[in-house]
Amino acid sequence: MDVGSVRVGVAISDPHGILATPVGTFARDGRSAAVLDRIAALVDENNVVEVVVGLPRSLSGREGPAETAARDFVRRLQPRIAVPIVFVDERFTSVTANRILAERGVRGRKARATVDQVAAVQILQQHLDIRRSRGDAG
Repeated sequence: MDVGSVRVGVAISDPHGILATPVGTFARDGRSAAVLDRIAALVDENNVVEVVVGLPRSLSGREGPAETAARDFVRRLQPRIAVPIVFVDERFTSVTANRILAERGVRGRKARATVDQVAAVQILQQHLDIRRSRGDAG
């Protein structure tokens, strides 16, 4: 997941843990639990075994407001799901996602609606690739 202040981008992998694909972008409505419930339902419906959340670290590596907000989101999600949540460094994933969309001619409003799920794919794919390179099972 790419957790933002306005939207949450979600991606999922194939059962073998090889390829990440986008699921969608879900609007966050203040402190509403609707997005948390939607993600919990996706975890259950897809027999997810681990949730990967991008941690928006600052370039210096210090915790900033975006990281604090992502951790708070995860604290609210954890009681709703029965699988572990793993954080991964997501520095530059939104920049990469914006570049990918621009290369494909997706700009403006459409890009804003899609960038979070593209970033979620980048976050998950990075995690899957690292696990595979270490020889971890999918």
